[in-house]
Amino acid sequence: MEEELDRVAPCSSLAVDSVIRVGAAGAIWGFCAAPYDARKQGVTGFSRAAFVARSIGGFGFQCGLVAGIFTSTRCGLQRYRRKDDLVNALIAGAVAGATVAAGTRSWKQVVGTTCLVSAFSTAADYFRTS
Repeated sequence: MEEELDRVAPCSSLAVDSVIRVGAAGAIWGFCAAPYDARKQGVTGFSRAAFVARSIGGFGFQCGLVAGIFTSTRCGLQRYRRKDDLVNALIAGAVAGATVAAGTRSWKQVVGTTCLVSAFSTAADYFRTS
């Protein structure tokens, strides 16, 4: 059924769906990791609550951003090329990784994140279709 949805639903709908799902997962990760990070940094009281809230929002936003860019790029490539293969995931992962890492303004981090996200997304797409 997922393959049918990829062919019928607009790319924007698929991107919004992935942003919500993966963004929620990122927020949950932030909810789990932020108290540990706050304790490790020695933050207490109201500033600790603010730190945790910022971390939850940051993790959720960043994960949702990567998911949205990846999904919209993959869907657009799939519709443009009229093929559903690993090349779409490879290119979409590279675009998503480069976009997120561009904020660091470090070419080493951009290249590393591009390769990492591209490799993980290609592997995930391979095992999804196998």
